[in-house]
Amino acid sequence: MGEPGSLVTGDRAGGRSWCLRRVGMDAEWLLLEDGNEVTIGRGFGVTYQLVSKICPLMISRNHCVLKQNVEGQWTIMDNKSLNGVWLNRQRLEPLNVYSIHKGDHIQLGVPLENKENAEYEYEVTEEEWDRMYPCLAPKNDQMTGKNKGLRTKRKFSLDELEGPGAEGPSNLKSKISKVSCESGQPVKSHGKGEVASQPSEYLDPKLTSLEPSEKATEVHVYPGSTKVIELHHKKQKASNPSASHSSLALFKVTMSRILKLKTQMQEKQVAVLNVKKQTQKGNSKKIVKMEQELQDLQSQLCAEQAQQQARVEQLEKTFQEEEQHLQDLEKEQGEEDLKQQLAQALQEHRALMEELNRSKKDFEAIIQAKNKELEQTKEEKEKVQAQKEEVLSHVNDVLENELQCIICSEYFIEQRDCPEDHAPEAFEGLPGSGSLELGMV
Repeated sequence: MGEPGSLVTGDRAGGRSWCLRRVGMDAEWLLLEDGNEVTIGRGFGVTYQLVSKICPLMISRNHCVLKQNVEGQWTIMDNKSLNGVWLNRQRLEPLNVYSIHKGDHIQLGVPLENKENAEYEYEVTEEEWDRMYPCLAPKNDQMTGKNKGLRTKRKFSLDELEGPGAEGPSNLKSKISKVSCESGQPVKSHGKGEVASQPSEYLDPKLTSLEPSEKATEVHVYPGSTKVIELHHKKQKASNPSASHSSLALFKVTMSRILKLKTQMQEKQVAVLNVKKQTQKGNSKKIVKMEQELQDLQSQLCAEQAQQQARVEQLEKTFQEEEQHLQDLEKEQGEEDLKQQLAQALQEHRALMEELNRSKKDFEAIIQAKNKELEQTKEEKEKVQAQKEEVLSHVNDVLENELQCIICSEYFIEQRDCPEDHAPEAFEGLPGSGSLELGMV
């Protein structure tokens, strides 16, 4: 065993202490300090607060208690946790104390359907303080200090329920069942909808797995705690969408437990009816006992159904949030696809505009070349026309100056039509040819 003292490195240097070593991890070890009771759960008033990242409801508010007996031996007790405490792969009976030894394997909760091991598994060990100190998990001292100042309503014990003319156990149980379950509907505790059930003294440890904080004690719940838990759960859901699947697995496990409780209650009802048929006086105590057990089962079933209803509502809310999240993702994906399509269309438009600009330049070059050719052709035509006019004017000058009489202005030659093949002969008599015959008028 480790030396008693406060959690200070200097005071424990060189000593050995007991702890729960987290399997497969060199962190989040739980120190078992001599002389102190160690409580583990997800609530705010425990020594070590465990908030499951996979399934937030796997660990109960006050899951289990570890403390030393009169001989100094460390023991563990399942504090009626919802999913149980397992010692060396054997589930512990609720509210029963079991001794633990070095090398023992402790499991909190159950593995999910798609997992081989539970999330929280520990090994009892004794380590050197210098080796253990860096791996220790922080205690929940801050939250414990806040919870000390909270005012809580007193719990109803059996003595307070029994008056001066104490009634029989059957009548007392009927009153308790009326408080915990009215017309088949569970009564919720003060303020925050905690499931109400009967006191732990009336529950069979083998049949019940309700948490102490969820019994009909009407404990005043700290208003900020549930908001913190809900906010933490929302953060977990945002970072880990698979939490709904683990909650669904836990929902299935609880449904099987409810069916089992219903079967047990039906069997107990049949047994009570059979015993009532026997009118012997010696069986009256047995009838009272069986009625008590039947009331226990009814109360427990009401509580289980209330818890299951809460889980169903939580699952529906979780699925709606995930569906909305998926819709948002699809919307974002659609917007991204639309942006990509627009970018691609813009790129294609730019490429088309560049191609049109190149085609425009090519057409302009072709048009300029054609215009240049037209101008050249026009100039050539003008030159040809000018040459024709010059020839005609030269012929007219020759006719006027050489072949016309200056006195009577008559031509020395006569106009004559001749065939085309004789056309060259008509010009043989022009000046300079030497063979032109002129007729004088």
